[in-house]
Amino acid sequence: GRPRDADLNRIIDTDLHPVVLPEAGLALSSWLVHILGTQVGDFVEIDLLEGRRRTVSLPVTALVEDYFGIQGMMHFDALARLMREAPAVNSVSVSLDANERDRFYDAIKSMPTVSGVALQRVSLANFRDALAVLVTTMANIYIGLAAVIAFGVVYNSARISLSERARELASLRVLGFTRGEVLRILLLELAVLTLLAQPPGWAIGYGLAWTLQTKMAGELMRTRLVVEHSTYV
Repeated sequence: GRPRDADLNRIIDTDLHPVVLPEAGLALSSWLVHILGTQVGDFVEIDLLEGRRRTVSLPVTALVEDYFGIQGMMHFDALARLMREAPAVNSVSVSLDANERDRFYDAIKSMPTVSGVALQRVSLANFRDALAVLVTTMANIYIGLAAVIAFGVVYNSARISLSERARELASLRVLGFTRGEVLRILLLELAVLTLLAQPPGWAIGYGLAWTLQTKMAGELMRTRLVVEHSTYV
């Protein structure tokens, strides 16, 4: 259950816009909708495992695009009516002044009903650090492999072209071309072939990134495919 007028713990979609829960019905995350094969307007059966246990049927009235987990959400008051209980709170989000942090911790310790405290800033920093290490490591590995493969392909192409066109290059020497001019002709040919191979390589790379982004999406986390101009540099 979520309140509609929350400020510190809002539901945010993939465009960072706050999502307002409908007063009735159930809001499902996009991945859960994909798993269940439902859409807005369909009814889903839910087994209540707390309080008066029973099976209820609720309409899907909203779809929430998110990146983490799978969840179903309802308006705070609607959930209380569904459970046939008084509204209850199991978590509280507070904005904490850094100068008052110690007093806040002391107050929390004197409340036995509070099971734990999570700092969003610390959790977000740890997540970013772990993700940065993973992304940086994988990027360095891919860049290294790409550089080795590119060097090998260009080098082998140059050797093959030189061996197949040895007589033609020798004829250029007979016609009066210097070694530097013959070398420039050979390198220019390799440069043209390399430039012509770039657009297909970009398309294949984009397709590979899209495939990985699609196949790696799961219940725990999803990612958005973001390709900028600097990606191709």
